[in-house]
Amino acid sequence: MGAHSRIYYGYWLVLAGFVTQFFSVGAMNYSIGAFMLPMTSDLSWTRAEFILPRSLGQFVMAFTGFYIGSHVDRLGARPFMLAGLALLTAALWALSLIQTWWQWVLLNGILLTVGAALIGSLVVNVTLSKWFVAHRGQAIGWASMGVSFAGIGLTPVVTGFIDAHGWRAGWQAMAVATLVLALPAALMMRRAPEDHGLNPDGRSAEQMASADGARAQADYDASLTRQQALRMPLFYMLVGAFSMFQVLIPVVLFQTIPFMTDAGYSRSTAALMITVASVPALVTKPLWGWLIDRMNPKPLAAFSVALSGAALIMIVFSVQARSMNLEYLAFFLLGIGWGGTIPMQEVIWASYFGRRYLGAVRSAALPFALILSAAGPLAVGHYHDRVGNYDGAFLVVGCMSLLAGVLILCLPRRSDVPASKPLSAPARAGAGAPDD
Repeated sequence: MGAHSRIYYGYWLVLAGFVTQFFSVGAMNYSIGAFMLPMTSDLSWTRAEFILPRSLGQFVMAFTGFYIGSHVDRLGARPFMLAGLALLTAALWALSLIQTWWQWVLLNGILLTVGAALIGSLVVNVTLSKWFVAHRGQAIGWASMGVSFAGIGLTPVVTGFIDAHGWRAGWQAMAVATLVLALPAALMMRRAPEDHGLNPDGRSAEQMASADGARAQADYDASLTRQQALRMPLFYMLVGAFSMFQVLIPVVLFQTIPFMTDAGYSRSTAALMITVASVPALVTKPLWGWLIDRMNPKPLAAFSVALSGAALIMIVFSVQARSMNLEYLAFFLLGIGWGGTIPMQEVIWASYFGRRYLGAVRSAALPFALILSAAGPLAVGHYHDRVGNYDGAFLVVGCMSLLAGVLILCLPRRSDVPASKPLSAPARAGAGAPDD
C-alpha cells in the first residue's frame, strides 16, 4: 500500500467494491424476482405483500445511510462492511426458515436491508470518490459493474437453483456464497489515500505540487458540508431527478419475471431478459466512466435516465405485441441506460459538493431519494393485484424517468454553484468530517 508500491491501492478498492456491490444489490434486488412466485405460492401471500418489505427496506436504507454517512468520512468503510456482512449473512440464512409474513418483513425489510446497505453503493462510492478524482468516473464505473454482474451471474443461477432445490435452499446458498466471497473484499477497504501517505489517483508528491494535482486539491478545498448542501436548491434538484429514476430499477428487477410469466413466457425466458439488460449495463459502465471523466456529465446523465425510461415503455408495447426481437432490443437499451446511471450520479454529486464531506452529503440525500422511490414497487404490486396486469404502472414509471432526464438538464453549471472557503493546511491534514 505504500507510496512506492507498483500498484496503486485504490485499484484494489475498485475490485473490493465490485464484489461487495454484487452481493448487496443481488440480495436486495436481483434475486427477489426469482423468489416471488415460489414463495407467494407456498406461503399464500399476494404479490403486494411479498414486495412490501422491499418498499420498507427503502426507508430502512435511507435512515441507515443517513446515520453512517459522516461516520464513513471519519472511520472509513471497513468497520461498517464487516458489521454489514455479518448481518446480511445471518438474515439470508434466516430467510430459509421463515413460516409467517411478519418474519419476512422483519428479516427482508429490516435486517437484510441494513446489512446490504453497510456493504453497498453508498459506502463503496464515497470511499472511491476519496481515492480518485481525475479518474473518478472510471473507478466508480468499474466497481459498479458488480451491480450489473449480479443480473448476469446471480438472477439466472438463483432461478435455476430454486427451481431445482426449492426457495429455502436458495436463501441458504446465497448466505454461504456472500460470506465466503465478500469477507476478503470487506477486509481490503481503507478510508482515504492520505491516511497511508498516498494521493488521489496514485499521483506522486511532485505531480500533486504541479498543475496535475490542482484538480484533486480544488476538489478537496471547495468541499461543502452537509448543512451547506441542505441550504442549496441544487441539492433538492438532484434528489428529485435521481429519485424519479430510481423508482424504475427496483420495479424492473422485482417485477420482470412475474410480468413476463403473466404474459405467457417461461420463468427461464423471463430471467433471461434480466440478463439481456444486465450485459450491456455491465460492459458499458467503464465506457460511461471514461466519457464522464472527459465530458460534462450532465447531458450524459440526462440521456442515460431518459433512455432507460423510453426502453421500459418500449418493453410494455413489445410484450403486448409478442415480438421477441423488440423485447430483446428494449431490454438491451434499458441496460445501456442503466450502465451510465451509477457512475454519473456519483460523479455529479462529488463534482458539485467535493469529496471531503461527501459521505455526509450523500447520506443526507438518501432519506429524500429513497423515501420518494420506496412506494414504486409497492404501488406497482397493488396495481397488478387490482387491475390484473403491469402495463399501466410500467408506463408511468417509464415516463417518470423521461421527466428525470429533463430535470437533470436544468441543473446549474458547476461554476455557478458557490464553493466553501479554501481550507487551511492544518485543516487539510486532519482526518474525518463534521457531522454537519
